[in-house]
Amino acid sequence: MSLTRKAYRAAILHSIGDPADVGIDASYEYFADGLLVVEDGKISAVGHAEALLPTLPGDLIIEQYTDALITPGFIDTHIHLPQTGMIGSYGEQLLDWLNTYTFPFESQFADKAHADEVADIFIKELLRNGTTTALVFGSVHPESVNAFFEAAEKLDLRMIAGKVMMDRNAPDYLVDTAQSSYTDSKALIERWHGKGRLHYAVTPRFAPTSTPEQLTVAGQLLAEYPDVYMQTHISENLKEIEWVKALFPERKGYLDVYDHYQLLGERSVFAHGVHLCDAECARLAETGSAVSFCPTSNFFLGSGLFNLPMAEKHKLNVGLGTDVGGGTSFSLLQTLNEAYKVMQLQGARLSPFKSLYLATLGGARALRLEDKVGSLQAGSDADFLVLDYNATPLLSYRIKQSKSIEETLFVLTTLGDDRTVQATYAAGAKVHQR
Repeated sequence: MSLTRKAYRAAILHSIGDPADVGIDASYEYFADGLLVVEDGKISAVGHAEALLPTLPGDLIIEQYTDALITPGFIDTHIHLPQTGMIGSYGEQLLDWLNTYTFPFESQFADKAHADEVADIFIKELLRNGTTTALVFGSVHPESVNAFFEAAEKLDLRMIAGKVMMDRNAPDYLVDTAQSSYTDSKALIERWHGKGRLHYAVTPRFAPTSTPEQLTVAGQLLAEYPDVYMQTHISENLKEIEWVKALFPERKGYLDVYDHYQLLGERSVFAHGVHLCDAECARLAETGSAVSFCPTSNFFLGSGLFNLPMAEKHKLNVGLGTDVGGGTSFSLLQTLNEAYKVMQLQGARLSPFKSLYLATLGGARALRLEDKVGSLQAGSDADFLVLDYNATPLLSYRIKQSKSIEETLFVLTTLGDDRTVQATYAAGAKVHQR
């Protein structure tokens, strides 16, 4: 028997498809008394305990969790490391918020010791909230990305990050140049991309803060390293959209700016997309690009309501993002609570199983990592969570009234938060215990 083989027994639930494509009933697997078998950091089997137990050695260690639900680790497709210390900053919409709070905070990341300290806090918060994979913006400083990857590597986490590229329309103390952003990004790709479970993302902040020259070199990096990611922002705020039109009058619209510089593709993730039109959704889907839905942030900054039904119509890949620090919680459970309200305000529904999909397999598909994370299929990385039905007195009382796994799941996404996450596992190792 492998010494690294272990099993976990609890109720188990995971997504196996998008409810919008396959229907709700075919979108998940649920085992009321389930067993998850982990070997060498990967999942080797999942199923009903009574069916799997006879196939396993008698001396296999089985960890039992009662009144708990095992799910895949959560995937956050949009979050900012340098904004950890300014989460919950008062009273601005996007553009003023950047100038008032974000840029001064990000300037501190030129100091590696500061970057190390924040990276440690940031990763602990992710894991405490059950997030095992995230697509992360650093600051303009390579130190921010080095600090994050060093901390993630120690825990063997599946993480993606990139240094912000920003050569205009920001304070002098915070801009790079087209050439320095290319050189710095290239060095970070060479050092980190594909090392362990780490991946690099080319990261132009958004169209207004990059010159055409810088957007050109961003496209060049993607051509030189076809398996790296690209992350940026799009159509978050109406004033931002007007600004992009003024800066790029020769382009058809906001998305067309990125399209022109060859930044769309299967590993490109565009945060927000609150004000995308039908044609832009169609073009994103056609190129295999994805959108990160960030409801908490969109409410907090007054940006608007993301049109998930329109994205579904175009079969556009959508993941979920906390967008800390515009978002006010690292918790994807809290983010789903807000996502439900976004849909309600548009006269649409968000089923609990679609919520589960967005937080797990949907995020994995947006990141083209569905063969590695996002579900509990055999062969996947053993990144999973234990959610505690008795995390708070109210949650415990409410779940006792529940008549189905659908209702229980909805209650978890409505009343749940970091306290609900009893344990977080990454590559089979326990990386957080409440």
